Amino acid sequence: MENKSWDDIAERIRTIHFNEQFDFIVAIANGGIIPAALLNQRFGYDIQLLKLNLRDAQQNKLYDKPKLLEPIKFDFEGKNILLVDDRIKTGTTIVYAKELLAKAAVIKTFAVNGDADYCLYNESCFRVPWRI
Repeated sequence: MENKSWDDIAERIRTIHFNEQFDFIVAIANGGIIPAALLNQRFGYDIQLLKLNLRDAQQNKLYDKPKLLEPIKFDFEGKNILLVDDRIKTGTTIVYAKELLAKAAVIKTFAVNGDADYCLYNESCFRVPWRI
């Protein structure tokens, strides 16, 4: 499996531009936490966590559909949100997250890799440096 380096990812974070302004980032925990932190460093958007789980650390499916692990603890109604995950493989988790946040004014998606409104890569699977 190919590896992407911190330098590769940092360069793409440094050069990405969004067409919208966001009120905050919603990171899908756990995979979206590090990409959200990198985006926070670049753009200064606050980060909220949406604790969902579908797969284990080896990417094996744990549940038939994503499971909300903790109630949503932030106000998102009418807000412009950047929904962040590390990888969008099947889209199951991101679709469920968007359903949970449906009362937001705008939801745009960001992924390090995968089919999102904004992505750094849209390639076959690769290893990111923070996955150990």
